Amino acid sequence: MRPILLQGHERSLTQIKYNRDGDLIFSTAKDQIVSVWYSANGERLGTYSGHQGALWTVDVNPTTTLLATGAADNTIKIWDVQTGRCLKTWDFPTAVKRVEFSEDGTLLLAVTEMRMGYLGTVVVFPIVNDVNAPQADTPVLRITFEQSKGTVAAWSALNKHIVVGHEDGSVSLYDSKTGEQLANEQIHEPDMLITDIQMAPDRTYFVTASKDKSAKLVETSTLKVLKTYATDTPLNSAAITAKKDFVILGGGQEARDVTTTSAREGRFEARFFHKIFEDEIGRVRGHFGPLNTVACHPQGTGYASGGEDGYVRVHHFDQPYFDFMYEVEKMTRNQQIV
Repeated sequence: MRPILLQGHERSLTQIKYNRDGDLIFSTAKDQIVSVWYSANGERLGTYSGHQGALWTVDVNPTTTLLATGAADNTIKIWDVQTGRCLKTWDFPTAVKRVEFSEDGTLLLAVTEMRMGYLGTVVVFPIVNDVNAPQADTPVLRITFEQSKGTVAAWSALNKHIVVGHEDGSVSLYDSKTGEQLANEQIHEPDMLITDIQMAPDRTYFVTASKDKSAKLVETSTLKVLKTYATDTPLNSAAITAKKDFVILGGGQEARDVTTTSAREGRFEARFFHKIFEDEIGRVRGHFGPLNTVACHPQGTGYASGGEDGYVRVHHFDQPYFDFMYEVEKMTRNQQIV
C-alpha cells in the first residue's frame, strides 16, 4: 500500500473519523484545529476553528450535516459540516474526552474528565438534525462515576445501551434511558487505562484497546470477552475492518520513553490481527511516533491512522489484501502439521 500523507496539523493527532459514506475524513489534534479531508486523494477541504484548547475528540452524524467536537477548553461544539459555522456550544467544568452520535443521529453522548474535584460523567444530548434549528441547552441523561472515571464510550444498536470503558480496565453497560448500570466486567488488567472503544458495523460487539498491551473483542449485550489480541506495546486505538475479518491496532511506546531509540524499537506500527484466529498477520510502518488513533473505511477499502508525529496517513488497500485468504492458509498449514 502506498499511503497518502496528510500534513495539516502542527501537534499530535487525537482522533480520526470517517463519515458514513467514507468519502470524508475528519481529524482532531492538540493544535485546536479540526480538519476535513477527501479520503480518496487526501485533499483538505477546510478547517473548523473556534476551540481554545487541545481537541480530543470528533464525530460526524450519519447524514454528514453536523459535526461534534470535544476539547480541553471544557466545551462541546456542534458545527455545520458544509459551511463550518458553529451552531452550538455546551460548557462543562472539565475537558471533554469523547463524543459520539448515535447510529440514527438523534442523540449525542460525551465523556467528561474527572479533575479539580469534579467527578467524571457521561452526558447525553438530544440532537435536531437541522442546521437551522436550535439545539437543546441541557442533557437528557447524566451518568456520574463515583469511583473509576470513564475514558471512552460508545452506543449499542438502536441506542439501547451505552458502553463505557474506564481507567481501571473495566467496561460498563448502561441503560441509555435511565442511566442504570446493567453490567460491569474487568476486561483488561486492573488499573490499566482503556484508551479506545470502537463498535462493529452491527454494534453487537466491539473492540477495546488498553495500556495493558492488548485489545479485546467483546460482546455488547453481555460484556463477554470473545477474542484477545496480545501485543508487546501499549495500545491507543483499535478498529474493526469491514468485509475482511481483521482488526487494526495502533499504539507504541510513549515518546518520552524512546527518545534514545529508533522508530522501529518504539514499535510505531499499525498491526493487523485476524479477528477470529487472534493471529497477527502483518504490520504497516510509517509513523515516527506512537499511533494515537486508527479508523477503518466504512466500506472496508482502507484505513487511516493519526500519530504523535502530527501526520495522518491514509491507506487504500491493494487487490492482494482482498485476495488474501488467511482462513484457507491456516487450515492448510494445520493439516500439514497433523
